[in-house]
Amino acid sequence: MRAVVAGVGACTPERVVTNAELEKKVDTTDDWIVQRTGIRQRYIAGEGETTSTLATKAAQRALEAAGLTAADVDLIVLATSTPDYTFPATATQVQAALGVTRGAAFDVQAVCSGFVFAVSVAEKFIATGASACALVIGAETFSRILDWEDRTTCVLFGDGAGAIVLKAEPGQGTTDDRGVLTSHLRSDGRHREKLYVDGGPSATGTVGHLRMSGREVFRHAVGMVTDVMTDAFAATGLTAGDLDWFVPHQANERIIDASAEKLGIDSKKIVKTVALHGNTSAASIPLALATAVADGRIKRGDIVMIEAMGGGFTWGAAILRW
Repeated sequence: MRAVVAGVGACTPERVVTNAELEKKVDTTDDWIVQRTGIRQRYIAGEGETTSTLATKAAQRALEAAGLTAADVDLIVLATSTPDYTFPATATQVQAALGVTRGAAFDVQAVCSGFVFAVSVAEKFIATGASACALVIGAETFSRILDWEDRTTCVLFGDGAGAIVLKAEPGQGTTDDRGVLTSHLRSDGRHREKLYVDGGPSATGTVGHLRMSGREVFRHAVGMVTDVMTDAFAATGLTAGDLDWFVPHQANERIIDASAEKLGIDSKKIVKTVALHGNTSAASIPLALATAVADGRIKRGDIVMIEAMGGGFTWGAAILRW
């Protein structure tokens, strides 16, 4: 039983913040941001816009694209590091807003790798028959945990949400099947201090701010993500040449290009939205998927690889046939 993508949707906040606007607030320049990251703008949540409201709109659009309704959904897995509340899970807020009344709804926390982790979890539910129709969502309001006086981090992140509908469909157990073909997840808690938030309910009783050692993250990123990408190729027998599209986590254009080059992925096959959205953590891959589906790049039958690395460290990759 395969977990097949039936629909995709996205939602970004109303407010767009350009590099030029940030130049007026912190000691930075548009040239510095673009040369080091590829980011040109990002969306920032305003009053009344929360992780759950963005996630709900993205999920509604994914269901509409799939031709399904809330009554069809029996599982919601939502990846986020910026939940509305410590509890209940943001997924349950989305569940209530959509009117889903059966099955389970829960959050997955793997920072920027969260969407890959959520896809893997939902696929396991579908493969075992525990779910027939799952909403998989990545949603973040990272602007709420940024230190807006730290020019090394506040220019990098943005807010948004993306969602896919995974529906159970029988396959033959080969790479000709549509759906999630393989997924590979990793984590290594020894790297916490390289990318973390310096607050939390148990440790400090505060929300805290994001802290990052950019050079250290960059140094580890390419090797880690290409490791799981190699595992995904080995598990399926596919190669970089078989990919139609490579949809990586949209954190830094240099990391994206270096990862693709290391594995011989044609640059024309890379979906990049980092210039438009910045780093939206768990939301970045589904936002990129929604963009590439909307503009006609990703089509039914295409082989798509997704990959990400996030704080923790966590990292993962998956291959899907659309």
